[in-house]
Amino acid sequence: MTIEIGQAVPDITLKANGDKDVKLSDYRGKYVVLYFYPKDMTPGCTTEACDFRDNHESFKDLNAVILGVSPDPVARHEKFIDKHDLPFELLADEVNKLAEAFDVWKLKKNFGKEYMGIERSTFVIDPEGKLIKEWRKVKVKGHVEEALQYLREQK
Repeated sequence: MTIEIGQAVPDITLKANGDKDVKLSDYRGKYVVLYFYPKDMTPGCTTEACDFRDNHESFKDLNAVILGVSPDPVARHEKFIDKHDLPFELLADEVNKLAEAFDVWKLKKNFGKEYMGIERSTFVIDPEGKLIKEWRKVKVKGHVEEALQYLREQK
């Protein structure tokens, strides 16, 4: 089942950096910018994470939290956070439970090889826990500003 605009998001618990358990309902009362990315430390994912980092205060001013999600384990997330000074939580979706709920765990092709992986996507969840916006097959350049602009329009 894929979550659609207007539906409540599932309350799946994942491990986050600092070895904490996090679920989306922990952020009720705030907007959640939930972004799925393929892998820590890769060029596109680093650029996207740093763009979110550089705009973190602007999101915070709009009552929004940023949560990054990838299949990487918590230990790798912590290295990624430390290396790039990321001020938001990264969730370890090692068994792709949240990725499958948002239908971003997809068959991908690279250099003739097929494999399963994350399709870079971003979702905005409203303060009541309902999905209100989605971007699929995200191109990194300009995306964070687009998400920020969408949140500004919600005020």
